[in-house]
Amino acid sequence: MDTSGSSLLKRSLSKSIYYIVCIVIAIVMFLPFYWSVLTSLKPDEEIFAMPIRWFPSHLTLEHYRKAFTTVPFALYFWNSLVLAVAGVLANLFFGSISGYAFAKLNFKLNKPIFRVLLAAMMIPGIVTMIPTVYVMRHIPLFGGNDILGSGGNGLMNSFWGIILPGASGTFAVFFMRQFFLTLPSDMMEMARIEGCGEFKIFWRIYLPLTKPALATLSIFTFQAGWNSFLWPMIVLNDPDKATIQMGLQAFSYNFQTDYGPMMAGALVAILPILVLFLALQRYFVQGIAFSGIKG
Repeated sequence: MDTSGSSLLKRSLSKSIYYIVCIVIAIVMFLPFYWSVLTSLKPDEEIFAMPIRWFPSHLTLEHYRKAFTTVPFALYFWNSLVLAVAGVLANLFFGSISGYAFAKLNFKLNKPIFRVLLAAMMIPGIVTMIPTVYVMRHIPLFGGNDILGSGGNGLMNSFWGIILPGASGTFAVFFMRQFFLTLPSDMMEMARIEGCGEFKIFWRIYLPLTKPALATLSIFTFQAGWNSFLWPMIVLNDPDKATIQMGLQAFSYNFQTDYGPMMAGALVAILPILVLFLALQRYFVQGIAFSGIKG
């Protein structure tokens, strides 16, 4: 009886310690977000007051007003939304059709090409940035270029210069290929016997079964496109085409940062990602689980 009571006490103690550690970690992780929200609602004089005021004397929406009036924040929001949605649609289509080909079609160079794709995933994006800029600037017959790719700016300073380089990301192809491997091939064989073409098999039979993977890939792709800063800053020179991430830097000038409007703008910037995740979260875990079952 004493042994049983001692064992129960140890389990209760270990469980209590576990929950205490989890609560402490959760608080530590939540504090930066809480400070951002607080900074966006504090008066200017209380943002860097010492000691830190975790509860401001009064709340104000002045920083949000300033964020939308200092720069054309609504325009930047729209530009980022267009680029992020276009990137998602392109990655979902090209990534899924390429993943289907690697997973279900037995062509001669299937495995060698896929190994090259995996190797490409290991190359940092910063390494390929200069060659990509050269290709975008000298693409023939676009942006004033002649057939040899000279004389104009190509796709630089256009939304296509942002969308096309990431239209079929290597991660999207790999991710969708892993998910297609989990689906049985019997349906494909039956459809071929019935006379269906390969694209129809992909579009009508297999693609509807990949909703969890498509939802997960949508979240990843939208987040990457929405948060992108360096590549849009290189490609886009027109202020009217700037993205929301580029717009946030407008609050840092002359070696000073206006933290109130910046935090307000940053919180507005995370809303689309938060809404997208909440809308697709029921597919998210399922998509992650199934995409890594087969190699």
